[in-house]
Amino acid sequence: MLNRSTPATGTLDKLSMLAYPLIRVTTGLLLMPHGAQKLFGWFGGYGLSGTGAYFGDTLGMQPGILFALIAGLIEFFGGFALVLGLLTRPVAAVVAVFLAVALSVHVPNGFFWTDGGIEYPLMWLLLAVAIVLRGGGEYSLDRRLGLRF
Repeated sequence: MLNRSTPATGTLDKLSMLAYPLIRVTTGLLLMPHGAQKLFGWFGGYGLSGTGAYFGDTLGMQPGILFALIAGLIEFFGGFALVLGLLTRPVAAVVAVFLAVALSVHVPNGFFWTDGGIEYPLMWLLLAVAIVLRGGGEYSLDRRLGLRF
């Protein structure tokens, strides 16, 4: 089989170095609004008190306000750290543990996210695990600052 390069494949090969940063940054950026909902009530969220009441009263996670605070901090500030590629592996590991707990909460609802199932938290869990395995990468503050984990 011949390997024939075209202008399109040549361009894609050059841009392929952006694939991993795109995954890491997007993961962080998409986690942040969920944390902002819990912490600040932004984007239609209920803030700490409303989220805490839901965690405590509906999910049985007591004290609800503490679990809401932890979840919000992980999503918002952990997401921001992933965007920057700062402390990437430890942060991604914390995110993965958090999402494993979230996954367990969603199991009774089945698979599909439209029914509150495991599909959505499972995807984020697997992305977090992949980031733990890969680290910050070339375009990260970890690399820039010489941080190795």
